[in-house]
Amino acid sequence: MSFRITGLPAAHFSHLFALSDAELAAVGAVRRVADARDPGYPCRISLTDSQPGDELLLVNYEHHAVDSPYRMRFAVYVRKGEETYDKVDEVPVQLRLRMLAVRSAGAMMVDRELVDGRNLEEAVERLFAEPRAAYLHVHYAAPGCYAARIDRA
Repeated sequence: MSFRITGLPAAHFSHLFALSDAELAAVGAVRRVADARDPGYPCRISLTDSQPGDELLLVNYEHHAVDSPYRMRFAVYVRKGEETYDKVDEVPVQLRLRMLAVRSAGAMMVDRELVDGRNLEEAVERLFAEPRAAYLHVHYAAPGCYAARIDRA
């Protein structure tokens, strides 16, 4: 089964990088400079990890704006100057390196799997076998934060 993975839209965040730290705080965001953490901080736009010295913003983002109890927002890192990841049948390294919680959904959760990122394709196939699965949301299992969206291609 063919699938399409997308990161968050860069346009939703690009204006934030011009704000002062006080202005960022007023919208609930903070500026960070990436340290040598390995893997780096996961940019939800490009689905790549930060390198030491990269400018990042940690923002609260509503990634599941549905009218149900599963409406969800969470903290995400975004990196300045990135383009939105949008590829078919390709899993970015960022997802491969982590344990993932994959949730099939519409307005309500349909199913879920905990999966090593190296085996993401198998989970995608199993979850999309259910016709009610409109799309998949991928979360990093340990912190629970949103990672990416997967649609049928």
